[in-house]
Amino acid sequence: MARMLQVSPATVASWIDSGHLKGHRTPTGRRRVGSAELVEFLKSMQLPIPPELRPAVRSGSRPVVVVVDDEPIYVRALRRYVEQSGLEVELVVAGNGVDGLIAIGRHEPALIVLDYRLPDLNATQIIERLMEVEREPAVEVMVVTGGIGVEEETELKRMGVKVILRKSDGLGAVVAMMRMALKRRVRPGVPAD
Repeated sequence: MARMLQVSPATVASWIDSGHLKGHRTPTGRRRVGSAELVEFLKSMQLPIPPELRPAVRSGSRPVVVVVDDEPIYVRALRRYVEQSGLEVELVVAGNGVDGLIAIGRHEPALIVLDYRLPDLNATQIIERLMEVEREPAVEVMVVTGGIGVEEETELKRMGVKVILRKSDGLGAVVAMMRMALKRRVRPGVPAD
């Protein structure tokens, strides 16, 4: 946040500690601020809102799916398969965990599809960061991986991940599970199926 606003980390900490910027402390003592609270603070201080905090302009009313995967060939293949399948979604792609978290905050997706192993964070760490703001992620998270151990899979399920697929299951399985997850989601004002 300090880098984004071009101030020192001490300045951000001071804003939070003095109550000017709404935030909270995690059990480990780190300060956290939600993107909506940060935008409100910037508006109240008449400061410019960085592009990464501005709401994304949607090209239509299709639900957004954020895909966080560092394999460009796999992502291109997934994008093609989604288009060919007729699944009406807008894919937003991030190649690492930090960019994925920014995309999730910016686009408010209907579904998140995470590769387990990324260059900077793994799926568990990303979900933990999402849970720092809320008790559980507000959106369903699917994990698609080249392979993980039983302990990692158990931890993901404990965190509320309903779908864990192997990339070897094929793109058809991934898109089918995306379709099911989107049908499961409860939208405000729309009764659940």
